[in-house]
Amino acid sequence: MQGYFFDAADINLSEFTALCSQTVRLEDYRFAAEIQQKLVVYEEDRIRSVIGTPQACELKTELHHCLKEGPGVFAIRGACPDLKAVDRATEVFRKIIAEEKERVAHRGDHFAKPGDNERIWNALQKFCERDPEAFVAYYDNPVLCFVSEAWLGPSFQITSQINVVKPGGQAQNPHRDYHLGFQDDAVVSRFPLSVQVASQFLTLQGAVAHTDMSVASGPTLLLPFSQQYPLGYLAWRNPEFIKFFQQKAVQFPLNKGDAVFFSPALFHAAGTNTESADRVANLLQVSSAFGKAMETVNRLKMTKLVYPVLLAKKQNGRLRFDEPRTVGASVTDGYSFPTNLDSDPPIEGSAPETVQTLLERALSEEWPVERFHQHLNEAAERRLA
Repeated sequence: MQGYFFDAADINLSEFTALCSQTVRLEDYRFAAEIQQKLVVYEEDRIRSVIGTPQACELKTELHHCLKEGPGVFAIRGACPDLKAVDRATEVFRKIIAEEKERVAHRGDHFAKPGDNERIWNALQKFCERDPEAFVAYYDNPVLCFVSEAWLGPSFQITSQINVVKPGGQAQNPHRDYHLGFQDDAVVSRFPLSVQVASQFLTLQGAVAHTDMSVASGPTLLLPFSQQYPLGYLAWRNPEFIKFFQQKAVQFPLNKGDAVFFSPALFHAAGTNTESADRVANLLQVSSAFGKAMETVNRLKMTKLVYPVLLAKKQNGRLRFDEPRTVGASVTDGYSFPTNLDSDPPIEGSAPETVQTLLERALSEEWPVERFHQHLNEAAERRLA
């Protein structure tokens, strides 16, 4: 019988190497302009000219194939052709960064050392609140919608984070992205491999260049075809895989307004900025409509109701060791996301504490009901934008 549950001991560098050794042919991508370092490169005006025509489905199929069976990444030159809108957005972002630096201690990045960059969490909402007209001018982008639908279908949702890598900022560690790229190996191994693979189809990653990005400025390091390795969410922390990434990853220089889009399962990392100017990118994370439950449930209220019952059983010696987990799985929000990463940042690892973990910790230490309710309320408040 085929296995579905694996851990980090099952990863195989030879299999990974073979996948990443594949080549890319321009004749397989009839709408593309060229192939550079295994990246498929498109022109914005070519994509825009196809939108709304009988060829649109063919192009969507080509883009989807590129991300799934192909190298896992493509670039679009001039993806944001209104450079005045890009510059206006950059001005807004810089003002937000300056204000937040005065109010909030620097918390770094998921995969880089504190001080190497500046980041705006929930830049989408903050941009919209600060300058709605500039927001409309920036996101009035049919190509962005078209690309997102090619991977996710309709009814997707966009989130955005601004990343500024300062001169001297060092490269990130190679990684995969949200969802499972933010979880440690112990958590990933609990998900069957079919779910790990399926999770790749729930998000699309993108990066819009807000400054010209030469290779010296450290544009994103990308490892084409690495998204095809099924056990990749268990492999990216492994030193041998990191070494292979460092040897084989490619970098594609971007001009302001260009963009790259890639599978969240692609191994990637921001590069080292050896230039004398900031490198500014708008990181887009587009989520599938299917990443939602069917019903709205007041899990905060339910968690408050079950805690006294579980606490009484713990104090009376009747709480089974796995009962907090089995009961908690039915009532708590056992996932770290979505959250407000300004107020609910990862303290250890790449994801904030879940309510499930908070419940288990409270029961282990036998917190009084009032103390648990206070912490639970604070946790809920931190998640609000």
